[in-house]
Amino acid sequence: MNAPTSQAVLAPTVKLLIGGKFVESKTTQWRDVVNPATQEVLARVPFATPEEIDAAVASAQEAFKTWKKTAIGARARIFLKYQQLIRENMAELAAILTAEQGKTLPDAEGDVFRGLEVVEHAASIGNLQLGELANNVAGGVDTYTLLQPLGVCAGITPFNFPAMIPLWMFPMAIATGNTFVLKPSEQDPMVTMRLVELALEAGIPPGVLNVIHGGEAAVNAICDHKDIKAISFVGSTKVGTHVYNRASLNGKRVQCMMGAKNHAIVLPDANKEQTLNALAGAAFGAAGQRCMALSVVVLVGEAQKWIPELVEKAKTLKVSAGTEKGTDVGPVVSCAAKDRVQGLIERGIADGATLELDGRNPNVPGYEKGNFVGPTVFSGVKPGMAIYDQEIFGPVLCLSAAADIDEAIEFINSNPNGNGTAIFTQSGAAARKFQEEIDVGQVGINVPIPVPVPLFSFSGSRASKLGDLGPYGKQVVLFYTQTKTVTARWFDDSTISHGVNTTISLK
Repeated sequence: MNAPTSQAVLAPTVKLLIGGKFVESKTTQWRDVVNPATQEVLARVPFATPEEIDAAVASAQEAFKTWKKTAIGARARIFLKYQQLIRENMAELAAILTAEQGKTLPDAEGDVFRGLEVVEHAASIGNLQLGELANNVAGGVDTYTLLQPLGVCAGITPFNFPAMIPLWMFPMAIATGNTFVLKPSEQDPMVTMRLVELALEAGIPPGVLNVIHGGEAAVNAICDHKDIKAISFVGSTKVGTHVYNRASLNGKRVQCMMGAKNHAIVLPDANKEQTLNALAGAAFGAAGQRCMALSVVVLVGEAQKWIPELVEKAKTLKVSAGTEKGTDVGPVVSCAAKDRVQGLIERGIADGATLELDGRNPNVPGYEKGNFVGPTVFSGVKPGMAIYDQEIFGPVLCLSAAADIDEAIEFINSNPNGNGTAIFTQSGAAARKFQEEIDVGQVGINVPIPVPVPLFSFSGSRASKLGDLGPYGKQVVLFYTQTKTVTARWFDDSTISHGVNTTISLK
């Protein structure tokens, strides 16, 4: 995690949300929120004090006393209103996101929209939070289950999806009857805070949603706080593993969606134009800053001859500020991120991979201070090379080769990560073989970024995920609720037993 910087003169401050009020932090530690295309300081974000974090949790705990009893229909109607407000403010939200994170405006709208889908899902909570009932499991005995909220829950979100990931978290937690403490990324919290303002406008009561800011100390405070019952995390593997281990030791329910190295297999029978477009979009969109970015392509057999055409496709992409019309690849989020990506490109060359397209130091007129890295393509990439073993989180595509589909599947299954994978083919038999034999949680068939819609659950696996349940869909309802089983028998005068039963059976 980055350390806080000194205060920028005259930049507005990002507020905390505690007890329904936006308040100025009393901290002495601040970080600048910087436009990655221009280096303009947009705002100052506070690193909340321990007392402020405790106040946010206390506010959520107090609000839980009444919120958990709020009618499920009343909760659902708040999110119906909320999705309407997000739609009405889509352009503003996208503009804020682009300014602080660097995505193109269309990609920023996509970021918001994928979160909006989960808000819409939260509005159907009445159907999702149903229990089960079995009538007459024994003589005059019924058994049924209740899905009851846990209490105060918390979310820790990453910089790369500052709208979508918060909307994955707090709407479903709150809709199921919990209260929430959110810690957005300290790098780009402004669009998150605007979404929080709209949530309050939609009717979320004071204390039900709270927001703190900070770095490692805030993360540890959330993991350690005795009154937080469950934590949802999305971010790097290093931090996610720390959160999972620390919070689990403190008895909390935890889900961590973490880093990845996503692969695609390209068979020679695939539709070439459709496949090349999909590969370029999935590898270089959002400047490669997606945990679901397609970073490794395994070209099978004759498909290995497509490398020159893939490189030409990548060359057509426009690198510029996200606000510029026609931009395909915006800046990476920070100077440090740019340095890291370029350093890994240099490592790739040193490790013996073939640099087919060099995206370092692109010419971006008018944005000479921006954190730009252009589309970069390596071929001959193998395990053991830094560009394969590490998650680059930049617009760098690694190409590997395989003789057949069996070799390609074995190659992917040997990687420890399991967030997402894809195959490009026109063969139903090959696609079925792939989906059955691949050991990865989310599979695309001619779909390069197979993130499921909220009717289903995000299902990354292996080293990409810690915890059993996903962050949305039906699984997250189970994550944010405790199942209580009730076994009931009612008597009338004609059925009362007059004997003592010393067994455990019900008859």
